[in-house]
Amino acid sequence: MSDNTKYTEDNIRSLDWKEHIRMRPGMYIGKLGDGSSADDGIYILLKEVLDNCIDEFVMGAGKTIEIGIRDNVVKVRDYGRGIPLGKVVDVVSKMNTGGKYDSKAFKKSVGLNGVGTKAVNALSNFFKVESSREGQSKWAEFSQGNLVAEEGPVESSKRKGTKVSFTPDEAIFKNYKYRNEYVIRMLKNYVYLNPGLTIVFNGEKYFSENGLKDLLEENNNADDLLYPIIHLKGDDIEIAITHSKSQYSEEYQSFVNGQHTTQGGTHQAAFREAIVKTIRDFYGKNYEASDIRKSIISAVSIKVMEPVFESQTKTKLGSTDMGGKYPTVRTYINDFVGKYLDNYLHKNTDTADALQRKIIQAERERKDLSGIRKLAKDRAKKASLHNKKLRDCRVHLGDLKKDRRLESTLFITEGDSASGSITKSRDVNTQAVFSLRGKPLNSYGMSKKIVYENEEFNLLQAALNIEESMEDLRYNNIVIATDADVDGMHIRLLLITFFLQFFPELIKENHLYILQTPLFRVRNKKQTFYCYSPEEKADAMEKLSGKPEITRFKGLGEISPDEFQHFIGADIRLEPVMLDKSMSIEQLLSFYMGKNTPDRQKFIIENLKVELDIVEEN
Repeated sequence: MSDNTKYTEDNIRSLDWKEHIRMRPGMYIGKLGDGSSADDGIYILLKEVLDNCIDEFVMGAGKTIEIGIRDNVVKVRDYGRGIPLGKVVDVVSKMNTGGKYDSKAFKKSVGLNGVGTKAVNALSNFFKVESSREGQSKWAEFSQGNLVAEEGPVESSKRKGTKVSFTPDEAIFKNYKYRNEYVIRMLKNYVYLNPGLTIVFNGEKYFSENGLKDLLEENNNADDLLYPIIHLKGDDIEIAITHSKSQYSEEYQSFVNGQHTTQGGTHQAAFREAIVKTIRDFYGKNYEASDIRKSIISAVSIKVMEPVFESQTKTKLGSTDMGGKYPTVRTYINDFVGKYLDNYLHKNTDTADALQRKIIQAERERKDLSGIRKLAKDRAKKASLHNKKLRDCRVHLGDLKKDRRLESTLFITEGDSASGSITKSRDVNTQAVFSLRGKPLNSYGMSKKIVYENEEFNLLQAALNIEESMEDLRYNNIVIATDADVDGMHIRLLLITFFLQFFPELIKENHLYILQTPLFRVRNKKQTFYCYSPEEKADAMEKLSGKPEITRFKGLGEISPDEFQHFIGADIRLEPVMLDKSMSIEQLLSFYMGKNTPDRQKFIIENLKVELDIVEEN
């Protein structure tokens, strides 16, 4: 037997808690990322610390949480009971240590496994925890999970509570930055789910009086809502429902014990089922489920005793037991919706009439489209066009390989050269490529028929698998990869118009991105730097003394497949496409894509920025 195949005691290595977290961070915080996506690791670190503060609020201790993020230093201060001073070090550095194992103290808490703050500690190059209570305080400072210094308990006049400060470790989170938009959305969800709680972020206050009703109002323009939001609350449940005038697809936001379950779960499935059953019973008609739920905008929040999630990041509820006096999550939600939504519709006849008109309209549109859908599918099958457009990957969002499915990406490219470079340098397991032929159609103002009649739109919809529901989406990231010239920008705009018009929740749920590619390559014989801005180029030139060679990239086709793998691999840079909540989607599209050319021209002239393209000497 060779030395390579020996298996002895020497091969067995026991990792301590922090080594294991640092070696396998995905087990604790999901994917790493650089902050361009709302579910990237740096936001999970913040959430893990915040969850402890929220649990204090839920227990009636402390109504305000203060958060600051500056220069990637995160500070979170609550005014709860404060960690018992003798346990300040243990709570953030010893596994299976925490107050939530005592179910009397935390009956319906979020952070049940005692891992959260330990993971933050291990994955930060600076981590400090300070607790104040009963006129005393104690602090401890760590680096990468190792205790660096501690002081206390000492006499103190500070208000009781806990303060945690940390800086995510750049060795693990590469080129990261916190985007305030994602942080604010997370904090707003916390206040919607906890009326009476005030969160102060970088000096700005966030507070909610009406819970999930505020959430729907915040995320949607009032002009686009078909009827006033239905808002119902029970002991351990809260729901908010309306329908959109313009949106085609279904939209759900679901929460368990204050945790945003972005991937749904048993409670969201029960909620969807309960809405259909209740509405069928109310009208006494066996409407199609898809017609009832078409264009719905809704939110559901429940509180469960000891919930079981399908991953450490708690994005999907797996448990069926409600806990307490209720039998199952499904029964509880069905009973609540069946009683209270039915009552509401009986009392509010205008809403009931508007809802029924919407269902009948959806039914009519579905029947009108049925023939076109069949023709489009037959045409795609006969021509085998699907294979020509899409170079697929092996792992998709719905697959059970939990460790990699969130990485699944579809690049939408234009032109043979760019498509060829990405196709040759991609990871065939997780990265797919969809090739456009020239500029897509401007779909603004068109009906859903165009999605089936236009070859490219039909095939793109089929590639994404979102015709019936967002739940079937095959890729977590949809990345528009076009040149940064006028034509490339126009293609981006046309694609974003298509998604806004027919699948806006792809953007609302942070699935759509723009691929950032380098503007310059700076190199000498020993080192090469790819630079995404003039500032990065200047830094690279400083590092490479002498006269380095500088190349200015004008288009994706100029970048060889060997080089392209650097820009779509571990160091990929993505810019998220986000919605401006001050405008409805209809207003947004009519201004940028409609026929109001003079207004748009005036806007462009007033906001024009001129950048000089400096030609470098090699």
